[in-house]
Amino acid sequence: MTFKEYQDMAVKTAIYGEGSIIIYPALGLANEAGEVLGKIKKVLRDKEGKFTEETNKEVGKEIGDVLWYIAALSRDLNLSLESIAEENI
Repeated sequence: MTFKEYQDMAVKTAIYGEGSIIIYPALGLANEAGEVLGKIKKVLRDKEGKFTEETNKEVGKEIGDVLWYIAALSRDLNLSLESIAEENI
């Protein structure tokens, strides 16, 4: 899947009020990034920093949520994930 394909599919489910563009996905992004860190923190605290396949999947799901909010925020700013990725490299 390309970044364009992902963004096109993700934003179909980005349903929030017109007055919430930019701020809604920005706040969601901050929250989901925190959830990624929370999962990692629990591995450090509870599992002596040993990541298992299960914990990796849990962190991966949260990273997926981060990606969704990045796609939505990018769309709200009239940016494509593909061009962002290309410019970042």
